[in-house]
Amino acid sequence: MRRGTGINWLAVYAVAYMVFLYAPAILLPIFAVNDSTIIAFPLRGFTGKWFADLWSSEALQASALNSLYVAVSTCIVSTLLGVCAARAATRYPFPGKKGIMGFIMLPLVLPEIIVAVALLVVLVQLGLDLSLWTVVLGHVLVCTPFSIAVLSSAFQGMDRSLEEASLDLGETRFNTFRRVTLPLVMPGIISSLLITFTISLDEFIIAFFLTGTDATLPVYIWSQLRFPAKLPSVMALGTILLLVTIVLLILAEWFRRRSTARRGEDISIAGGLA
Repeated sequence: MRRGTGINWLAVYAVAYMVFLYAPAILLPIFAVNDSTIIAFPLRGFTGKWFADLWSSEALQASALNSLYVAVSTCIVSTLLGVCAARAATRYPFPGKKGIMGFIMLPLVLPEIIVAVALLVVLVQLGLDLSLWTVVLGHVLVCTPFSIAVLSSAFQGMDRSLEEASLDLGETRFNTFRRVTLPLVMPGIISSLLITFTISLDEFIIAFFLTGTDATLPVYIWSQLRFPAKLPSVMALGTILLLVTIVLLILAEWFRRRSTARRGEDISIAGGLA
């Protein structure tokens, strides 16, 4: 029997969804090279002066350095906490394990504005001054669940017999973790670092509530949107951030797939030895 030749509504929905999702991102670099301060069609010409203007702004450079400082600190701390939590969750039974892990992963489902307001209230009540460190604290809270999700997969896919063999050969638990476990989950760790760095670099709501006098890059971009003459420069800056984010996510996915392939090789080796 011949299938019907009706409209494939699933394909139509998928195309419409992709256009709705990525059309703004495509328009961003287009207006970043438009030789006009008005963000509208038709385009007046091609220019690269908006990218050149970025280098002359000291406030932009300071906010970019602040964002790098926050993002690097966040990705390191989040990944360290993620390694500990993922290792404990995948290797050791302990009372209340599911409840504790669910509580740690709760920021994944909570609205960021709720988390930001709650953190702001707590920090004010504790008498702490708002600074880049308070932003790092908020970003670590949000990024750690993502790190745990990535690293749990890496630890779960690792063959435990390799650790047991190392212990049987006389290695200590610390040296086994350092010389056997860590190299095997290293692609997952690098993927966690890249993902949490990207999330922290692009995060706005928590940074907006918890930053002090030192603004991060997303907060700086938001402040420039009030001035129409600054919009082309904001578009140029957004284009650069978009490209950086895409590159980092591609690298994170590459390391994730490399980790998956390595786990498959380890399973094959263990099966051959058995």
